[in-house]
Amino acid sequence: MQPNRNEIIGFCKEYLHVDKFKDKCENGLQVEGTDKVNKIITGVSLSLQLIEAAVERRAELILVHHGLFADKTSDVPTVKGVLRKRLKMLLNYDINVAGFHLPLDAHPVIGNNASIAKILGLKKIEPFDIGFVGNLAKEEKIQAFVKSVNRKFGKDSYVITGSKKARRVAIVSGGSSGYYEKALETGADTFICGEMFEFVVRAAEESGINLIAAGHYNTEKLGIINLGKLVEKKFKIKAEFVDVPCEI
Repeated sequence: MQPNRNEIIGFCKEYLHVDKFKDKCENGLQVEGTDKVNKIITGVSLSLQLIEAAVERRAELILVHHGLFADKTSDVPTVKGVLRKRLKMLLNYDINVAGFHLPLDAHPVIGNNASIAKILGLKKIEPFDIGFVGNLAKEEKIQAFVKSVNRKFGKDSYVITGSKKARRVAIVSGGSSGYYEKALETGADTFICGEMFEFVVRAAEESGINLIAAGHYNTEKLGIINLGKLVEKKFKIKAEFVDVPCEI
């Protein structure tokens, strides 16, 4: 039986426990399209390129981490420029958009941060704000650990070296470099974040922590990929991740 849009989005909201989060954007349906869904496109951030991919693949639903109103500053946005172009294409083709922000960062099974902890092989993983902290199987030289992180994310990270060793690692994906102080409070000697903010650089250097900024986009791919796989399995429909790389 062909699944309904509301069934799919309702399942995602329940699984991700969206009601537990106070977020700056809507977690759930953001643009209403057709009721029935045969195919889903997933991506990190909504863009015209992602919408065009959905049109080309005849998808009725786009699931993203950063949605149409990822940084909502007004309850009634002005529909012009980039927003107008995106909305026009979505409405013309009757495509639904649903976004899941903080709930997808923090989820302990499929979330961005839990997934990074898993691919790094961390042990004794514990929640840390919306991220996680855990221990490497054995202490590593920081240069070797950075190379390992770079291989896993497919790009060179911005690195601040505070010590020569890495053992306890804290993780918060995305625009999260400011969490370095909270990472230190967990006993972490190494902090993996996404995007590096300029105003954090000197303070992080002075703190003595190892900081690895692996990229906002790259650290937030795993969660939405996992959500797509989960929905695909649950509803027996195709969910395809479309990679629209961003160097940030």
